[in-house]
Amino acid sequence: MTGQPIQSPDDAQFEPSAAERRVVVANQWQLIWWKFRKHRLAMLAGLVTLFLYAVALLAEFFAPYSSGTYSAAHTHMPPPQIHLFQHADAGPRFYPHVKGFKVQVDPDSYKRTYVVDETVAYPIGLFVRGEEYELWGLFTLDLHLIGAAEYGDPVYLLGTDRLGRDVLSRTIYGTRVSMSVGLVGVGLSLLLGVILGGISGYYGGLIDNLIQRAIEILRSLPTIPLWMGLSAAIPLTWPPVRVYFAITVLLSLIGWTALAREVRGRFLSLKTEDFVIAARLDGVRELQIILRHMAPSMTSHIIASVTLAIPGMILAETALSFLGIGLRPPVVSWGVLLQEAQNVRSIATAPWLLFPGIAVVTAVLAMNFLGDGLRDAADPYQA
Repeated sequence: MTGQPIQSPDDAQFEPSAAERRVVVANQWQLIWWKFRKHRLAMLAGLVTLFLYAVALLAEFFAPYSSGTYSAAHTHMPPPQIHLFQHADAGPRFYPHVKGFKVQVDPDSYKRTYVVDETVAYPIGLFVRGEEYELWGLFTLDLHLIGAAEYGDPVYLLGTDRLGRDVLSRTIYGTRVSMSVGLVGVGLSLLLGVILGGISGYYGGLIDNLIQRAIEILRSLPTIPLWMGLSAAIPLTWPPVRVYFAITVLLSLIGWTALAREVRGRFLSLKTEDFVIAARLDGVRELQIILRHMAPSMTSHIIASVTLAIPGMILAETALSFLGIGLRPPVVSWGVLLQEAQNVRSIATAPWLLFPGIAVVTAVLAMNFLGDGLRDAADPYQA
């Protein structure tokens, strides 16, 4: 008689379902993704963030004009109203266009005022031909996402600044600098935070005390005055590219402290784990243990911390450039563009110059919501 396991009728209810078996065999990244995609706001923020970086990579394609193109006859021109239909004898037809403007000059104050000219219409469209540009220095193209359907028409969808430059195009070009400063700065902060925080948590003792006291000194100093002092040390004769990298390094030298504290706390609990002890007994060097064995175990937490740190870098660059001690023209960033709206008179006469501020708020909120979602998903076993 063959032996068969005796099963009670109630054993069937303890059989794991297909969904439960799928969770049991899933790796950590799959669990993080399954939990992250349930966070609707974080998913939306992730799409917005990807769009902003796509705009940064393809700024020449998204912008109707180059950042330096100007028209002296259209200074401080307000944004036009976009009309989707044109009324004709046969009825309305789909014809996206903007009306022209006439300039009226007050004979007493010589103030220029733009008045809508109903007799002139400039068609607009998608994927239109315009100014030539070099994409990544490799391809010469003249295709733009949106702009005047007929090349040469004065179509400025978000108005112009005091030199007659398109605000929309300059905001798009500013996305490249502002978003990349946050990314590069956080990359340097990540390197410093993981290495110094890992050394502090792994060795302890005197090294830990020295690093922690340095972190406390940096965190106790007021941030804006410290940035102002460091930025004032940058020579005015430096070219814009060198100033860009100097500002990035300055921001990263101050922004690594929070991540270093988190890494230190995590390493204090990890250095007594069996896999760390086994690597140490196997003769693996300390730096290799930190970077190849301990740091990857908290990769998800590091990614969440980095995502939350990028908005701080973007705001720091914007603040420094707005105050005139960060990036300077001809570099185009959101902070540099907001210098145009520093006084009440500029805001009163040309409120559309504040549009780069809307871009800053959108980017910071998107990155914060994305970071919150990643932080929640980083612990997939938490309910």
